Amino acid sequence: MTASQTIEAIRSRSVSAEQTVRTCVERIERTHDRVNAFLYVDAGRAVRRATEIDAALARGEDPGPLAGLPIALKDNLCTTFAPTTCASRILDGFRPPYDAHVVERLEAAGAIIIGKSNLDEFAMGSSTENSAFGPTRNPWDLSRVPGGSSGGSAAVVAAGMVPAALGSDTGGSIRQPAALTGVVGLKPTYGRVSRYGLVAFASSLDQIGVFASDVQGAAIVLGVIAGHDRRDSTSVDRPVPDYAGELDQPLSASRPFRVGYAAEYFGTGLDSEVSAAVWKALEVYRELGAELIEVHLPHMKYALACYYLIATAEASSNLARYDGVHYGHRTADPRDIFELYAASRAEGFGDEVKRRIMLGTYALSSGYYDAYYVKALKVRTLVKRDFEQAFEQVDLIASPVSPTTAFRIGEKSDDPLAMYLSDVYTLGVNLAGIPGISIPCGFDSAGLPIGLQLMAPHFAEDLLLRAAHHFQLRTDHHTRSPDISP
Repeated sequence: MTASQTIEAIRSRSVSAEQTVRTCVERIERTHDRVNAFLYVDAGRAVRRATEIDAALARGEDPGPLAGLPIALKDNLCTTFAPTTCASRILDGFRPPYDAHVVERLEAAGAIIIGKSNLDEFAMGSSTENSAFGPTRNPWDLSRVPGGSSGGSAAVVAAGMVPAALGSDTGGSIRQPAALTGVVGLKPTYGRVSRYGLVAFASSLDQIGVFASDVQGAAIVLGVIAGHDRRDSTSVDRPVPDYAGELDQPLSASRPFRVGYAAEYFGTGLDSEVSAAVWKALEVYRELGAELIEVHLPHMKYALACYYLIATAEASSNLARYDGVHYGHRTADPRDIFELYAASRAEGFGDEVKRRIMLGTYALSSGYYDAYYVKALKVRTLVKRDFEQAFEQVDLIASPVSPTTAFRIGEKSDDPLAMYLSDVYTLGVNLAGIPGISIPCGFDSAGLPIGLQLMAPHFAEDLLLRAAHHFQLRTDHHTRSPDISP
């Protein structure tokens, strides 16, 4: 069942929250060895929460808008009741002293957190192969990646283990795995959802978002986790629309809905089957009465380099605290403080995290700061301005999510640049701070899912979700699911 169907069934008491949780746990147990999507599952706690929800409903009480909904959390969200490892040996077994803001919101709304999902270490990667606890596999083809860095959260929804999950998106880490696993992945506007309790990768780019099997589920969960939080200085204090309640409203009442497309997203490197599926999706919008308009994003060609300077610089700063003294793994019997720092970090961090720390430290070093980091910030402003000018002409911009469908595990492991190019269509959204969503729009000849990316102006998640919902009313790509039976 979808998230909305699950909530409705539990509320109507046609199924109990306890039975729903037990069904999810059974499916996790049957598939875990093959998919490796969860790092931690607490079935006992989930069942106890479910019985509390059932008891409240029996008393005629309202447990909240997510009453009994099983949900998974990417394991870079702090939880007092479960370890938070960021899929890194340096935090193996760490239990935070507080819950993330979104965790508080979910539990207050009646959601039942099943467990913590796998990810690329510290959210650095595009395939979930960089996890210290083994790669997650794509439920559509177990020889392929689910995308990253939120590949575990995408996989648990795609495989039907839970109806919804949370992830984080720094350069495409929700939208790209959503596309590669055939689910809905929403990255909200920067500041729309509090980052309090999200272990930082790149603080000016990170944003928490939602995975669900359909747009309605994503809208329901976003409505719960969005809103101001004084503990996050970047959290924006503005009203939260009724995202789910507005889904069926017309796309545009007074004029044709305008969907933009940019040549910068359809150049060299884009797989022909992905391109064909995206253009076919644009025709669906034309059939819905939308006007298709070409827009230009001239600085998008610099976005990849810009992103990997800013993101690595911020990662270098954020991860300096993991030194064997303040946080994290400490090496055994160091000779002096220098060996303590060096050995603890060498033993605790994986290769990709080390690579990005070194890149970022170099970009911030004396003599290179202005040439690299400051210049990247200037380019970021130009990318943001490109989007602002484009949105003066159109309501939304559509594009591919990923240049290809899911690639094979190990295929790009020895070529970091090829891996980085997996996010070439998504990272502009993070640089500009705007919302973006990935929705299933087709399948390639191997039966692998293809995603359509929709992008909207700041805080226009209501419009984004409505447009995605109308697309799903006309198509059935999101209704298909992988067969991972033994």
